[in-house]
Amino acid sequence: MRGCAVPLPLQSSNVCAMSQMEKEIVELIRARGPLTGAEIRDSVSGESLALWQACRSSHALETRTLGRRYLRLDEQVEGYARLSPSILREFLTYSVTGLAGDPASLEKRSHEVVSRIEEISRAKFDLACHVVNGIRSQFEAAWPEDQVCFILAGDIVFRMAHDVPRPERSTGELVRGSDIDLIVVVADQVPEDFIKSLDDAICREKYRTLIAPSIKEEIDYIVKKMERVREQLLFDSFKRMVACKILQEGVLLFGSQFIFDAIKALLREKGVLDKLDDLEKRAHASRSAAEGYLLHSVSGKLERADLLLFYSSEESEEFE
Repeated sequence: MRGCAVPLPLQSSNVCAMSQMEKEIVELIRARGPLTGAEIRDSVSGESLALWQACRSSHALETRTLGRRYLRLDEQVEGYARLSPSILREFLTYSVTGLAGDPASLEKRSHEVVSRIEEISRAKFDLACHVVNGIRSQFEAAWPEDQVCFILAGDIVFRMAHDVPRPERSTGELVRGSDIDLIVVVADQVPEDFIKSLDDAICREKYRTLIAPSIKEEIDYIVKKMERVREQLLFDSFKRMVACKILQEGVLLFGSQFIFDAIKALLREKGVLDKLDDLEKRAHASRSAAEGYLLHSVSGKLERADLLLFYSSEESEEFE
């Protein structure tokens, strides 16, 4: 994971005076050193969008974005394509703002934040392995070797997981940041009673990891046959597009290498990878346009549709 400075739009030459919010941020960073967006928000009053605008448009400050941006599909977005993290999540969790004339301090703090993000990602990956190994052990000799494939997707595979508390959708319970996305693909000949038992076992682990005070992690999973994967490769509806995107980004966590390789080969053969690549290019263009629009907008006058440029529809309940 590398930090990269996001280019800032040029301000007109007649904009010289700092806003009160910008002054507060500058004084805060002068006193404490470079900070993440979340740390700035905790210390400076104001809407998150206004804070982001102040940091991104200031000549006295430099904001460095960490990690990478990657495609996500959102039904509330025209054309479905957007980038993850959202602008807001990127500002709060995956960026560091420092004084423009102090690059050494900004580099040092950026390295610390990146190290923490990678540590969280490794911990969640290790937990996913532990959960899957526990599920496998419950079946002993009844396990159909080479016919079950556990695929891990989501923030973890991009080494971009976070542990910021957020409400789990079904219960409202606070969980520790990024969820663990598991896709379990089984061969078509696997009996239905085994699939039911496997689903039940994963569901029990999902509940255990959700309620255990020492864990508080969310597992989001689905179990499906290869037959369904082949149907989803038609890429002809939003849900099928999402399924393909998850399979495209997924990595093999446990189980059949043969099934995993077959899925990746089908994604290429059916032209799905090219379609997803095109969507990602559109998402990058849309992000650039959205940032330009939001930087020059009055935060308090934006409609909800405009705010969805700042955060995703999934995050709207969390941030509104």
